[in-house]
Amino acid sequence: MKVSKATLDGILIIDPTVFSDERGFFMEAYKKSTLQKLGVQDEFVQDNLSCSTHGVLRGLHYQLKPHAQGKLIRTVSGEVFDVGVDLRRGSPTYGKWFGINLSAENKKMLYLPAGFAHGFYTVSAVAEVMYKCTAEYCKDDERGLIWNDPAVGIVWPIINGSVLLSEKDQRFSTLAEIENNFVYGG
Repeated sequence: MKVSKATLDGILIIDPTVFSDERGFFMEAYKKSTLQKLGVQDEFVQDNLSCSTHGVLRGLHYQLKPHAQGKLIRTVSGEVFDVGVDLRRGSPTYGKWFGINLSAENKKMLYLPAGFAHGFYTVSAVAEVMYKCTAEYCKDDERGLIWNDPAVGIVWPIINGSVLLSEKDQRFSTLAEIENNFVYGG
């Protein structure tokens, strides 16, 4: 695996080593010791898998401490535009976003530490996104940042104005209004 740092401190882009031949390919999608060498010290305790059709936007989700979640995200089929927003108060990049296309084809993974809101927009006809989490889901600590907050200014690759959101995701607050207990420590 190779790792590169994103424009926001703490976010890592991980390119796994892929062995391909006429039969297909093989790659290690998760290996604790390798990720630790790359700087990911988190212990993952829950795996999530979502399937979304074109135009679905999920997010931007996060959980408050003590159930804050770091995430290791990859797309196993299709393609999404995946986004992390820095919610760590005192961070030089507070309220800034980072986005990257994750696809079954490019096999890239994205690591978001706790303190980031996470969401994605489905670019392909269908996409399956799998992500490992550092804390279990806790409904009481679940929060969200509205996907189109002009103060954050995410440039989503929306095609033909098609955005499908859950009712819950439509009710999320702006950066100025969200509940947030994250503090930058780096």
